[in-house]
Amino acid sequence: MKDANYPWCILVPDRADVTEIHQLSAGDQLQLMRESVRLSEAMTQVFRPDKLNIAALGNVVPQLHVHHIARYRHDPAWPVPVWGRVPAAEYRPGHLDGVIAGLCRVLGAETGFVPAADPG
Repeated sequence: MKDANYPWCILVPDRADVTEIHQLSAGDQLQLMRESVRLSEAMTQVFRPDKLNIAALGNVVPQLHVHHIARYRHDPAWPVPVWGRVPAAEYRPGHLDGVIAGLCRVLGAETGFVPAADPG
């Protein structure tokens, strides 16, 4: 998520017409959980947050997606949820690339992790 207020990743299962976790097959549910745990470990290692928030809301975007947000006692929304608290902050030039590179190093090439393309 392009909001420099918080390190924020989103997992999106590559499954059409799925809006809820229970709509995934049992195997896909386990895979999503494994990927969520692995991303959580990587984000904890890279960002050292005070708390990691994980949520599958989908009120605006119906496609199943799971937010992973690193939270800090000093962040602009602490301790309440991040949604709608403060405007998104832009990353400094090159900073987002460094954040992505750090996560890629920790996740490792064997995971198949590919950062999402910038939609514009």
